[in-house]
Amino acid sequence: MNTTTTTETSLFEKIGGMDAVLAAVDIFYAKVLADDSINGFFDTTDMVAQKRKQTAFLAYAFGAPLQYTGKNMRDAHAPMVKNGLNESHFIAVATHLKATMEELNVAPELIAEVMKIAGGTKDDVLGL
Repeated sequence: MNTTTTTETSLFEKIGGMDAVLAAVDIFYAKVLADDSINGFFDTTDMVAQKRKQTAFLAYAFGAPLQYTGKNMRDAHAPMVKNGLNESHFIAVATHLKATMEELNVAPELIAEVMKIAGGTKDDVLGL
């Protein structure tokens, strides 16, 4: 009897695992903090802690075999929404995420998956 077991490879594994996520977070925040249209939202942010939270969230969102224990998107971004976070800011952040993936030479079809995941957070991030 020939039995074949197929296990789907997660986006997390396809993009290179935790090393890739760590590199992406570093590059991503360099872009975000250099962007005057959005960097004001991070003026009082502990960026070491923020990078740690973002790494955990992205790893989880991309299918890493770990638990995410941080705040949900709506609660995490509510203070920023109160300070004016809007769709133009969301688009700026998404653009930096896409540029980060391109800089890391992630395949276009995987970038599309990343952007679909990011886009799926929009309503919660913006409190809609």
